[in-house]
Amino acid sequence: MQSYTIGQAARLLGVSPDTARRWADAGRVATHRDDAGRRLIDGRDLAAFSVELAQQADGGQEPARTSVRNAFPGIVTAVKLGDVAAQVEIQAGPHRLVSLVTREAVEELGLEVGAEAVARVKSTNVHIDRP
Repeated sequence: MQSYTIGQAARLLGVSPDTARRWADAGRVATHRDDAGRRLIDGRDLAAFSVELAQQADGGQEPARTSVRNAFPGIVTAVKLGDVAAQVEIQAGPHRLVSLVTREAVEELGLEVGAEAVARVKSTNVHIDRP
């Protein structure tokens, strides 16, 4: 399972590293230390936390009007595999993106809950890249 540093988690959540560090210090998201002593967040924990943050941010408010497009770096929060097709959900900061791709693409990219991914939007198509 992939783990993320505080800085990587902050980038994926769309906040500053200081904010991510404060959330970790307050116990809002679990961390552990690697052999070098860096604080890491398990990918599954970060995925769950990103969904929780997005739900809190929504708060029943009308979404902001925007023409957001292009690249949305985020974290995979759900993968539903079919025989041929798959549905991949990515939380990119406050944005939830869902893409239908082939099962083969999911397997080739190694997409799983907690994996870092980038959703790229062109017109009505969403393409997923994995760094």
